[in-house]
Amino acid sequence: MAPPEKLIETLLQARRIVVFTGAGMSAESGIATFRNTSGNQPDSLWGQFNPQELASPDGWRNNKQRVWAWYEGRRGEVIKTQPHAGHLAIAQLADTLQSVHGQAVHVDVVTQNVDNLHERAGSAHVTHLHGSLFAPRCAACARPGAFASGEPDLKLMHLEPPRCLHCGGHIRPGVVWFGEAMPQEPWRHAEDAVDACHAMLVIGTSGVVWPAAELPINAHRLGKFVAEINPTPSGLAQYLSLQWPSTAAAGLPALLEALKARAA
Repeated sequence: MAPPEKLIETLLQARRIVVFTGAGMSAESGIATFRNTSGNQPDSLWGQFNPQELASPDGWRNNKQRVWAWYEGRRGEVIKTQPHAGHLAIAQLADTLQSVHGQAVHVDVVTQNVDNLHERAGSAHVTHLHGSLFAPRCAACARPGAFASGEPDLKLMHLEPPRCLHCGGHIRPGVVWFGEAMPQEPWRHAEDAVDACHAMLVIGTSGVVWPAAELPINAHRLGKFVAEINPTPSGLAQYLSLQWPSTAAAGLPALLEALKARAA
């Protein structure tokens, strides 16, 4: 399906754009959505565990070695994965629009995903609402930590977390666990980006994870143009300016080509 004309026209006029992405964006690269991470393979070593038990402060307190091994396995899977054409199109969006009308365009990517596919695709301004698999920190003093040398071993069920070079505490995954508050700095940055934007693209999110789902709702209340690109409608339908039933990997490159055609 061709990109909606209203979407093309709006982006051509926008100077600040927020691209808000969820698990569906990464799923098209082969990364399992969170609730399928343990048992996405019939013979998965992690099939016996509930991800919500591993991704929690209690899980960490009860068995740091198991939790660290699970997250290192997830990080290893991401390392083996490549950004898809939709990630690349987002990374090229600002330059493409600037080439059309000759004015600077700023694109903020705000993602609920904890992988680094947006960065690897070339997006310059990425805010991770729920943290990142690639930004570990000390569980005691919260300073940034470092991974052990070498590639993560996807087969390990228990792995001793590294120690903090500053205080000796255990290094923990740099993600937001169940029961933890979202970090204030990325949330403020996301809110500021929404306040300043002219248009918002909502891609691959169910719209039911809070408080992240507040962002497109707030954009709607501020009178912003909010377009959803999703194969099926999310829970945000009443707050959208339009809904385009397309996958990110197919729709975003088509949208980019439609924008480029306006410069021809």
